[in-house]
Amino acid sequence: MKRFGSTLAGIVLMTLVCTALTPAVGFGQANKIIVDGSTTVGPIAKAFAEYYMSKNPGVNITVSESGSGNGAKSLINGTCDIADMSRFMKDEEFKAAVEKGIFPVATVVAVDGIAVIVHPSCPIQNLTVDNIRDVYTGKITNWKELGGPNVAIVLISRDTNSGTYESFENLVLNKQKISDRAEYVGSNGAIRERVQSTPAAIGYVGLGFVDKTVKALKVNGIMPDNSTVTSGTYPIARPLFMFTNGYPKMGSRLYTFLNLYLTPKGQEIIQAIGFVPVTKY
Repeated sequence: MKRFGSTLAGIVLMTLVCTALTPAVGFGQANKIIVDGSTTVGPIAKAFAEYYMSKNPGVNITVSESGSGNGAKSLINGTCDIADMSRFMKDEEFKAAVEKGIFPVATVVAVDGIAVIVHPSCPIQNLTVDNIRDVYTGKITNWKELGGPNVAIVLISRDTNSGTYESFENLVLNKQKISDRAEYVGSNGAIRERVQSTPAAIGYVGLGFVDKTVKALKVNGIMPDNSTVTSGTYPIARPLFMFTNGYPKMGSRLYTFLNLYLTPKGQEIIQAIGFVPVTKY
């Protein structure tokens, strides 16, 4: 996982460069913060909002989870202060933003492993990245081909507007097309619900969405958890972002909310949800 570490370092460096070159702007009201985007980053934003509002009763923070792509659109259109994204912003999104006078700045708030999950009754314990790719591209269609029961595999995927989908596409599929047999759902939670109720299903979710109702598989012999994501040994990992229009003015409500991830309480929240704090990566 040296490549992932290098990629994250490059993204952080790009963020610092963008921050240095971008004016301190913000279009939210002083006591109102609107957050939209990724269903993966959403739980972090919601927990941050709950904590922040408890300490600052006059501040109103709303968090919506419409997907990373829609979060980018909201930032571009000026309808949110923070776009949660589980992928980096695309070139065409940057271009559209700049054309509207929006200057996106990325903050890496946490690191995530994408867990491949099955029903708890599934006897499979480990798959390789190649196995997972073959399952999702339709080369493998029955659990017996992987050492399981003679049952057709039920493929569950995130919708194509999702940052989790795009990360999975890049890290696992090598941008190959997902099988026409796949069922697409709109959130990490929806994948978990579908898998927990379907013994033959397979899905993929952010690490913070793994609980006792589903079973996370080892990938290349590595179990997805905070320690393996932190060490870089788990092969399906990615940074999680909050994008703003420029870097918030120091001392503003938006600035202090965004930078919660650097505080001991923010890191505690991130870890409690199941993600990896950046400073511990």
